[in-house]
Amino acid sequence: MSAADPLAPARDGGRAALVLRVALAAMLLHLVLIQPNHPAALTWGALMLFPLELPVILLALLALGRGHAGGLVRGLLVAAIMAIVLAKLADFATFVAYNRPFNALVDMHLVHAAWMLGSGSIGVALAAAAVLAAAIALVVLTWALWWATGVWAGLAARLPRGGRLISAVLALPAAALAVAEVGHAARAWSLPFDPPGAAFTARVGLERALFYRAALADLEEFRRLAAQDPFLDLPPEAVLDRIGATDVLVVYVESYGRSSFDNPLYAPTHTATLAEFEARLQAEGLEMRSAFLTAAMVGGQSWLSHAAIASGLWIDNQRRYQALLASPRRTLFHYARGAGFETAAVMPAIVMDWPEADFFGFDRILPFDKLGYRGERFNWITQPDQFTMVALDRLLRQGAPGLDGDAGGAPARPGVRAPVLAQVALISSHAPWVPVPDLIDWDAIGDGTEFNEMALSDDPPDVVWRDHDRVRDQFRLAVDYALQVVGSYAERHARMAQETGGAAHGPAPLMVVLGDHEPAPFVSGVDGFDVPVHIIGPPELVARIDDWGWEPGLLPSPDAPVWRIDAFRDRFMAAFSSALEDGRAAGSGAP
Repeated sequence: MSAADPLAPARDGGRAALVLRVALAAMLLHLVLIQPNHPAALTWGALMLFPLELPVILLALLALGRGHAGGLVRGLLVAAIMAIVLAKLADFATFVAYNRPFNALVDMHLVHAAWMLGSGSIGVALAAAAVLAAAIALVVLTWALWWATGVWAGLAARLPRGGRLISAVLALPAAALAVAEVGHAARAWSLPFDPPGAAFTARVGLERALFYRAALADLEEFRRLAAQDPFLDLPPEAVLDRIGATDVLVVYVESYGRSSFDNPLYAPTHTATLAEFEARLQAEGLEMRSAFLTAAMVGGQSWLSHAAIASGLWIDNQRRYQALLASPRRTLFHYARGAGFETAAVMPAIVMDWPEADFFGFDRILPFDKLGYRGERFNWITQPDQFTMVALDRLLRQGAPGLDGDAGGAPARPGVRAPVLAQVALISSHAPWVPVPDLIDWDAIGDGTEFNEMALSDDPPDVVWRDHDRVRDQFRLAVDYALQVVGSYAERHARMAQETGGAAHGPAPLMVVLGDHEPAPFVSGVDGFDVPVHIIGPPELVARIDDWGWEPGLLPSPDAPVWRIDAFRDRFMAAFSSALEDGRAAGSGAP
């Protein structure tokens, strides 16, 4: 046996076994280092990517060997690699669900949200098994990396004299090349040649460190913006007073995005429903305007869109949301309350404590257990959207509103309620989209048990979700149902207002109907964040937004105006406030 040959036969296996172990160890490190963090990179071609960190790691292991220093470095190396493996996995999952990378500073709550959705979709047992399998896989991978680094560190004892020093020297230019590639990819500098690979894992680690530093700076800037408000010093009686005694309903349609107009799987169904209701609502004397808003996320976290609409601030992550809750910012609902409206949140998906609600300025908060539904659940969905709208009428809109004078104030007569400004979350189009209810006669709705047969129909989610095409079709039907509910509700109240002179619920409400976000990209089929927004209501009120340039009707064209979602609050308040007759708030960030 020659000491100069590191692959000479070993006592426990021979040359072939040692070569196999060395090759497997290098291959494992190779595969971990090229692990993608984005679905688009999960291709067979990615296997051909050469990780520039690999020679650095292997040479460093050869140089250090298995001594105390080598063992410490191996431990730190495995820990660092596993940390980046977890970061890549988290990125991959959030890109699939939300079309953005994972942010550990603000996204840890998504772990619980994923568990709630997963257990509700495929069952607790299967979800728990999946979590256990993932945990075991991570433990096995950690052990495998420790083994792989140990195999290469063990080769140091078989190197010829000076071999460890040579390995250390060779590691320096290899490390320089990896660093150069990271800087080249980050556009910090340019290289006069194309690197023979990519230091992708090192790049992800560096990007994460820079990302978190930038996130903390962004949070400080957000806190500064939250303390500014163009409406703060206006007289309350001159804000939102141009709405008069009309109820205002801000209705969020879950997972309703531009895909309803751009994706040929959904557009024929959804645009046909909107076109039908556009004609029916026009026949009832209502006016409509439509455009698009750019939401801050896709796939979930609806409360971020709700907060952006309420506050007029860009809320694109949980840390900004928490900062908003700790700020002195006044929301649309605070201003509406000052103008004499009763403010409310109708939230059928809220089944636990919701302490954040205290910030937003709601007089009444109506979660699931206060809405009166006694029927069967639609899997994760607590109740169908049509029942939610009936509960809204029963609990908030019975009786006609009346106000003293033009501005907000106390009810004009005892027993006459104040007008309502409510946030309403429709959730029938939330995943898993099984089963989808049917629209029924509004007058036939009682305690919700009339929906039981629908709730118990169709295959369960764990069956439907085995087929991606079927998932998409269920999504198409669920969004269409939500649009039918909204259109039918607006039509019904316009007709009631004409027939009773507003004696039942007052004039037809002014409705702001918008999507909260697109569904996950594998469902939406589009790469974007835009959601439709519609204004539906009495002509004299809708006319106040004519200068916005929004398109008539319920079918915005591909070239319809697109605002960022945080622009809406200030433009809406300015349009309906006599304090700003020009329709624009001083200092507003609206376009």
